Amino acid sequence: MTQEQGKPGEILLIDKPLGWTSFQAVKKVKWLKKAKKAGHAGTLDPLATGLLVICTERSTKKIAAIQDAPKEYIAQITLGATTPSFDRETEPNEFFPVEHISKELVSNVLNTFIGNIMQRPPLFSAMKVDGKRAYTLARGGSDHELELRPVIIYNIEIIKFESPILEIKVNCGKGTYIRSLAYDIGKALQSGSYLSALRRTKIGELDVDNAFTPQDLEKIILSDNKSGE
Repeated sequence: MTQEQGKPGEILLIDKPLGWTSFQAVKKVKWLKKAKKAGHAGTLDPLATGLLVICTERSTKKIAAIQDAPKEYIAQITLGATTPSFDRETEPNEFFPVEHISKELVSNVLNTFIGNIMQRPPLFSAMKVDGKRAYTLARGGSDHELELRPVIIYNIEIIKFESPILEIKVNCGKGTYIRSLAYDIGKALQSGSYLSALRRTKIGELDVDNAFTPQDLEKIILSDNKSGE
């Protein structure tokens, strides 16, 4: 575990489980550490797993700097269909052909996304529109489109392609929505696609390989407490 010990606080690397919200993970760590303050450096959706950096006490001042660091994700994309949320939160509502999609075509299309690009965040997101969370509007039936904004993609690498499943590694800058990238890749392939699985593996130099699940962290702390009795 990478962390800073002592009263100033800690920087804890958590491997967020599937289905957990980022808030749940922060609440769990705050309780385990008996911390007065705790916060995370970059939200992960409930359907995503992987690296969640949680800072406690005075280390919460480092959250902004950690959030600004480049991110690495492993994304699974399902081709041939789209969903309103751009991921598995909602059911597929449109279907498209995939027979024309080859690995060479995928590689060529992915290269067009590398660099500074304009991206439209998904409506099913925590961004605010007129003071309301976008996902609240989306669940209420709104089809309002969020404004395009600049993001940077440093690299995209194909890990596996067995149609209709595409697995990629993405290195990107702050504020990039991998769900939007998945949707845009489908359009560029003259088909459709949605994000079917996502795992964050790195934030800057921090690596999920050095992270603990909330359950493992609890076992370690309880064991340490017993040893100190």
